[in-house]
Amino acid sequence: MSEPIVRIAARGDGVTASGRHAALAAPGDLLHEDATLTPGPMHQAPPCRHFPQCGGCQLQHVADAAYRLYLRDRVASALAQHGLETEVREPHLSPPNSRRRATLRAMRLRKGVAIGFNEERSHRIVDIRECHILRPELFALVAPLRRLLGELAGGDRISEVRLTLCDQGVDLALSKVAVKSLAAAEALTGFAERHRLARLSLDEGFGAEIRYEPVPATVTLSGVPVPLPPGAFLQATEDGEAALVEAVREGTGGARRVADLFAGLGTFALSLGQLVYAAEAWQAAVVALRAARPDMATEHRDLYRRPLSADELGRFEAVVLDPPRAGAAEQVRELAGSAVPRVAYVSCNPATFARDARTLVDGGFRLNWVQPVGQFRWSTHVELAAAFAR
Repeated sequence: MSEPIVRIAARGDGVTASGRHAALAAPGDLLHEDATLTPGPMHQAPPCRHFPQCGGCQLQHVADAAYRLYLRDRVASALAQHGLETEVREPHLSPPNSRRRATLRAMRLRKGVAIGFNEERSHRIVDIRECHILRPELFALVAPLRRLLGELAGGDRISEVRLTLCDQGVDLALSKVAVKSLAAAEALTGFAERHRLARLSLDEGFGAEIRYEPVPATVTLSGVPVPLPPGAFLQATEDGEAALVEAVREGTGGARRVADLFAGLGTFALSLGQLVYAAEAWQAAVVALRAARPDMATEHRDLYRRPLSADELGRFEAVVLDPPRAGAAEQVRELAGSAVPRVAYVSCNPATFARDARTLVDGGFRLNWVQPVGQFRWSTHVELAAAFAR
C-alpha cells in the first residue's frame, strides 16, 4: 500500500498521515511499502552536488512552495502545543547565495585540506566545491583558504573558519590554526592583502587576536555604520534582516519610546527612531552601538540575571525582544506583569517562542500575527517575528 507524504517533520523527514517517516521526501511524494519514493509535484532536483551529505542544507529537494509550508507548520505546531493560534503569515524566503556569514570547518587530509560544513549528523567535513547558500564573496575565498591552511593547519586538528561580509569586505576569523613561525605569520598577512580582506583575526587558544585590519571594520544597520567587533552576531542575510526589521517596525506600531532588549549591535534599535533604550549583555556590542549612536540610551545588562522589572518597563510604549535560542522566560514574566501595550518578538526557535508567547497571552496580551522568515535557505532553521498587543 502506498501513502502520500503530507508534511515535513521538524528535522526534515517527510511524514505520511499514518506517521511513517521517509528521508528526503516532499509533500505529495508517494511512499511505498518497500520504503521507496515516487516524487510528486513539490519534489525538485537539488541544485548542489553535495546534497544531501553536506549539513549546510537539509531541504534542497523540496520546492519553494513546500518549504514555505514547512516554515508555517513549524510555527503553527509550536504554538498549538501551548494552546495558541494566530495568523501565520506567508513566509519570507531569502534567495539562494545570500548568506553573509558562515562557520566552516577545515582539516588536513592526505591529499590536502578539506574545508566546508560538517556532514549531516556527523563530524565528517564535506569538502565543498560549490555552494548555493553562501554569498559569492565568501565562497570565492574557499579555494584560496584551502591552499593557505595546507601550509598552516597543524596535524589532524579541525580548524574553524568564520566568514562574515561587512562594509569593507570579508572579515575572516581562524581558530585552531598553527602559526609558529615568521614565515607563517607573513603568509597570513600576505593572504589578507592579496584578497583585500576587511580583517583577519586568529585565535590560538587565548581569544581572537586581530592580525590585519587596514581600516576599522563596520556593518551598516538601517543606514548607520556600526563598528563590528570580532565574532559579533549578524542576521544571516541582509534580505532576511530587512524583513525582520520591517516586521518589528510594524509590531511596535510607531511607538516613540521603545526598549530594545537583547539589542546586539542595534539591528532593530537603529531602525526605530530617537527615543530608544537598548540593553545587551555582550559588552563589545554595547561599546560598538554607543560609538555608532552616542545619543542612544544603552546599557550593558544581563537580562537573564537582571531582567527589566515591570516598573522599569512601564515607561515604554513598546518593547522589542530578540533573545538567543533559549528564549527570554525571565524577561517575559516581567513583561506580562507590566503596562507595556506592545511587544515585537524576534526568535530563532519556535519552541521557546511559543512558550514565551503563552506567558504573554496569560498576562493579557493578544498575539496578533507571526511572520516566519527563512534566512537559512533550505535548512530546518526557522526565524520569525511576532506582534503582541494588549
